[in-house]
Amino acid sequence: MKKKNIKVLLVDDEPDVLEIVGYNLKNEGYQIFTATNGLEAIEKAREIIPHLILLDVMMPKMDGVEACQKIRKIDKLQDVIVAFFTARGEDYSQLAGFDAGADDYITKPVKPKVLVSKVNSLLRRVRHNEEGINTIMTIGDIIINREEYFVQKDNTKIILPRKEFELMALLASKPNKVFERDVILKNVWGNDVIVGGRTIDVHIRRLREKVGEKYFKTVKGVGYKFSTN
Repeated sequence: MKKKNIKVLLVDDEPDVLEIVGYNLKNEGYQIFTATNGLEAIEKAREIIPHLILLDVMMPKMDGVEACQKIRKIDKLQDVIVAFFTARGEDYSQLAGFDAGADDYITKPVKPKVLVSKVNSLLRRVRHNEEGINTIMTIGDIIINREEYFVQKDNTKIILPRKEFELMALLASKPNKVFERDVILKNVWGNDVIVGGRTIDVHIRRLREKVGEKYFKTVKGVGYKFSTN
């Protein structure tokens, strides 16, 4: 998919942020839409179905965490990439963001070129989808559909946030192989995105809750594997 067809929704209550970030991403070729609070973001997202939402945390009427939780419950927005873009850089804020269903967490301030690079990295999968790269994997009672972005277990469809899905797909691509943490970070989050050290652990915990404890094994001091044993 060409950049000119990709929609980015910026959500922030600071007009300067909307103007500067919007200007840089528009120059990169993306379509830019804006909202100033969580409620407006949900309305606008329902209307335009964006490919990416950059979401501030502290906003009036409805904060970003609550907005993200509600967005994740809307069927037609399940495939939307959600990245928090906020000055709140504490570990607990990042964990709350990922628990709400975010795919990534970008901390302000960030240089425009770095932000554009992060956005390009996040949107790379959207462009790849148009090239027919995704496949369907079957491992035992698990089906991973990379074309429609869902997991099926025992004939029950499980919809996962984007990064949880990509993490599971990576591990399941080579069952019982141990993936080192740096390899996971590079393949799921990319070289252009900086994430906290506990990010993988949070996503693994959520996958265990949704798909099953037995599939995701920790290899202490090394990384994780998708287990078929």
